[in-house]
Amino acid sequence: MGERVERRVFGYADRRHYRSRLRQCLDALRVLTDGDRFAVERTLTGMELELNLVTDECEPAMRNDEVLSYLADSTIVDKTQITDELGRFNLEFNLEPRPITGDGLNNYERQLCAWMHEVDERARKAHAGPVLIGILPTLRPEHTNEDSLSPGERYHLLNQQILAARGEEFDLDINGVESLRTFADSIAPEAANTSVQFHLQLTPRQFPHYWNASQAVAGVQLAAGANSPYMYGSQLWAETRIILFEQATDTRPSEMRAQGVRPRTFFGERWIDSVMDLFEENLRYFPSLLPLCGKENPVEVARSGATPQLAELRLHNGTVYRWNRPVYDIADGRPHLRVENRVLPAGPTPVDICANMAFYLGLVKALTSQDNPVWKRLPFAVAEHNFNSAARHGITTHQTWPGVGELPARVLIAEHLLPLAETGLDALGVETSIRDRLLSVIAERCRTGINGATWQIGCVQRMEADGLSRPAALREMLRRYVRYSQVNKPVHEWPLA
Repeated sequence: MGERVERRVFGYADRRHYRSRLRQCLDALRVLTDGDRFAVERTLTGMELELNLVTDECEPAMRNDEVLSYLADSTIVDKTQITDELGRFNLEFNLEPRPITGDGLNNYERQLCAWMHEVDERARKAHAGPVLIGILPTLRPEHTNEDSLSPGERYHLLNQQILAARGEEFDLDINGVESLRTFADSIAPEAANTSVQFHLQLTPRQFPHYWNASQAVAGVQLAAGANSPYMYGSQLWAETRIILFEQATDTRPSEMRAQGVRPRTFFGERWIDSVMDLFEENLRYFPSLLPLCGKENPVEVARSGATPQLAELRLHNGTVYRWNRPVYDIADGRPHLRVENRVLPAGPTPVDICANMAFYLGLVKALTSQDNPVWKRLPFAVAEHNFNSAARHGITTHQTWPGVGELPARVLIAEHLLPLAETGLDALGVETSIRDRLLSVIAERCRTGINGATWQIGCVQRMEADGLSRPAALREMLRRYVRYSQVNKPVHEWPLA
């Protein structure tokens, strides 16, 4: 959720000054891009991974601060790379940037396995354990109230500001296989969402191509990787995170929603020509939530040849929840840009996560190398429809793709997109054996029709047919989910019984 901030009350002058500083940040960013200051010597990737903590009874464990204290002296997990998250039952891993050439993807998998084992060992002292899943199926409304927010000031200040902007409680109204209608007086239901974010470091020239490609493939990513079918005991969308995130962070009162004002969580509305398009939209469309200003004059710093922090731009950018987010950051004193791909849920296992990463990175690499790129042939509205359809229906969805028309997602991925991903991973220098092992996980999901969402649903339906109530079936399903995920076998190989 970003940097910690101090709690305070904001006035008109704060917001006016912050808006002025954001414009200066944009001017400074133009200085950097025009001066070609973002040279990328090699392709670096990164990963952030959110996880849940559960009790022995598979209930949410509100103990992230206690678990972090037990991890403080760990020699396996660097304490700077694991943090709290919005909910007291959440943690977040931040894996170091690295190339994926050679066995880089295997390094991700090994590190995730080691970290999950270490967190599991340390969390036992707090009578808790970690689980990688999009939405905890045993969550109930009483687990997501203001008291369940992590103690960091930023979380409570963000909650305060979103509520102030909205002016009314949150209305969660989700119609899927079943329906959910409830109200919340805080942003805490958003903590139900746990995701994995893939980062790709780019030059300004590369950025629009990779962002456009990422938008184009968001639907097939969700189709293959959905893992969030239950919320508050109801079976909703295959990837309920998508609609829940939009509603739980929505600053618009009902009148503004009726007028078509953009939500802070949104897919976008057009292909872009420059990274500046996105940062300019963020300023133009979205009021500030945390108008905190530093002392830096970013334009002067940029023109001097130094690297500006652009703190206001980075803070504002962190409160606009694009599914493919532009990121400005600094490493070793040098500025860089990243696409942050936020489409997918956490889990089910490290190997599933790395398979999802291989599919995404290989596919966008191949698509950006085409002479006639997909975003020149696919209407943006169709890409958005693909995304929303995949969120609802997961691996059973149909997707529309240039040159082949509308196909079942399983056929589109297996016959048309996996070969492209292979080509892209070869271009990225990934070892052939690693490429084949990870992409075979995606191929097997398509062959069997089993991903995290369908496994959860199938398991619960079988238990309900055997006489268990929905709450009991969800609890037992999650117990088995935790046990199977610890073995690190891909989810399509898990038994339903």
